[in-house]
Amino acid sequence: MNLQESFKATGDVYIKVYDKDGKLKEAHAFKNRVVTTGKYYIANRLAGVSTGTVPVVGWMSIGTGNTSPADGDTNLVTHAARVALDSLTATTTSNTVTAVATFPAGTGTGDIKEAALFNYSTYTASPSATQMMLCRTTFPTVGKAAGDQIAITWQITIS
Repeated sequence: MNLQESFKATGDVYIKVYDKDGKLKEAHAFKNRVVTTGKYYIANRLAGVSTGTVPVVGWMSIGTGNTSPADGDTNLVTHAARVALDSLTATTTSNTVTAVATFPAGTGTGDIKEAALFNYSTYTASPSATQMMLCRTTFPTVGKAAGDQIAITWQITIS
């Protein structure tokens, strides 16, 4: 008997930019890459590693770097801002985890070209072994003026 299964973690990223009056300026959808540390994170959580040792994903970052995502990435290329997630939910019927974050006016302004999910709150150039980036994406420039707000919804599907 030949039993074969595949396990994949894939993601879709939805970005909306609102002006100072709350009017939608731009809306985009992109794919992401679950990086090696993200796969390690998933394996640790499946193995029941305590949350104190491997914290739950709870933060999202945006940046201005445009180097294509690679498996070995552990950080954004050029960090602009990190915020706590507004929500992190799982939908068991579709094997999907959804992370939502808002970058308010004055936070992470400029030509945004990358985003990532993390399990630690403060940006550090050299993450420790328990500080993990789950996934990263790059995209064409999304302009964020000082008064703009960016809302990002990240859906990761396990299949």
